[in-house]
Amino acid sequence: MLVLTRKVDESITIGSNITVTVLEIRGNQVRLGIDAPRQTSVHRTEIYEAIVEENVKAAKVLQDLDKLYDELTKIEEKGTESGSG
Repeated sequence: MLVLTRKVDESITIGSNITVTVLEIRGNQVRLGIDAPRQTSVHRTEIYEAIVEENVKAAKVLQDLDKLYDELTKIEEKGTESGSG
């Protein structure tokens, strides 16, 4: 982890298109301003982790639906085979 010290109105630059500026320091809280391209997602870590968790759950549901579809297709094929004889 890179650790930097900044004062109010000082910034850091990440890559060529993200700037983080210290806007205010009040007690043990720091207000940051983040200038990044619109296509760059910027979230508080707890929000980002919740998004990742929901995406994992959604992917599992899709996998479960795919398995269910495969099972139903197999059952349907067996029914078609036995009915045609």
